[in-house]
Amino acid sequence: MVSSAFADRTKLCLFDVDGPLTPARRTASPEMLQTLKDLRKKVVIGFVGGSDLVKITEQLSANGSNPLDDFDYGFAENGLTAYKLGKPLASQSFIKYIGEDRYKPLVNFILHYIADLDIPIKRGTFVEFRAGMINVSPIGRNATVQERNEFEEYDKKHGLRAAFVKVLQEKFSDYNLTFSIGGQISFDVFPKGWDKTYALRHVEDEGFEEIHFFGDKTYKGGNDYEIFSDPRTIGHTVNSPADTIRILKELFLDN
Repeated sequence: MVSSAFADRTKLCLFDVDGPLTPARRTASPEMLQTLKDLRKKVVIGFVGGSDLVKITEQLSANGSNPLDDFDYGFAENGLTAYKLGKPLASQSFIKYIGEDRYKPLVNFILHYIADLDIPIKRGTFVEFRAGMINVSPIGRNATVQERNEFEEYDKKHGLRAAFVKVLQEKFSDYNLTFSIGGQISFDVFPKGWDKTYALRHVEDEGFEEIHFFGDKTYKGGNDYEIFSDPRTIGHTVNSPADTIRILKELFLDN
């Protein structure tokens, strides 16, 4: 039985942001926003992004609108910052979990590792501190779109992020952390269990008949893998916003 808040809609669709809804770190198209508006008439919708709410809002706002008004659920930082119908839900803190005395050696090691990396370019903001995680970028999050694309190709060829993650997994094996590669230029670091399945804690008691999840990094080690393969969800792998729109039309909008 679906909760009274969603009595007229019995299914839930959750979307990763980068890839399924927008090109990486760019804004959603008018076609995507209209598709989501149409979809919301039939099912409950929510976004589940690894980025903080400010970045997600930049990508999903249209003409100054607030994504928290356009989606039934808003899950930033994997759901550690969470909203339902525009109102905040319980949140979590990475720094409270790990503690300053353990955080400092971790971030010092990461910065030393990046300093010693010989890669074509480096920009700025190599470690971004967020409420529920840290985001690590060897090239730096200040890279331009073109620089991001070039680094992504470089990383595919050289496996730079995968090697970095392996070193951290070994060095900090006692920290109980997950290192998850996502997007084009970075990877997330957060406590085990704080992956995108964390968002499901906020919806599992709502009684939805089905929970669909749309992601692009659904392979093992990708930051969509855990929620994509979770038995509580029906997972869909997509490779672009156009792919997402196509599947949504097949499943919900053209019938």
